[in-house]
Amino acid sequence: MIVEIVAEVIHGRKIGRALGYPTANMSLEGYEDVERGVYRSEVDIDGTCYRAMSNVGIRPSVGGKELLLETHVIGYSGDLYGRRLSVRLVEKIRDEKRFASIGDLKEQLMRDYDSIIHSH
Repeated sequence: MIVEIVAEVIHGRKIGRALGYPTANMSLEGYEDVERGVYRSEVDIDGTCYRAMSNVGIRPSVGGKELLLETHVIGYSGDLYGRRLSVRLVEKIRDEKRFASIGDLKEQLMRDYDSIIHSH
């Protein structure tokens, strides 16, 4: 079942950018019942549908506490702050988990990204 989340892009801590996967961060207010985890997703921006990698959760590996949707839009490099986006969570890839190190998190993000790039 595809879940669609519509929310405004807010400023985050820029951790995704530091890990090589910049994300559009959105509050999940009103969407608290969405299952936490990493998803293959899609985002429409200015009439173009982009593939994306999204995380629904609190980001336990980086000390996060607030429930957020973080979406890395593949192939998009513009500024999305303050824009309302519609993110469709198409397929859950894995559960959210706490990693022992940032290096372990980065390795898992690379595997997640590869699985999305090679999916149809």
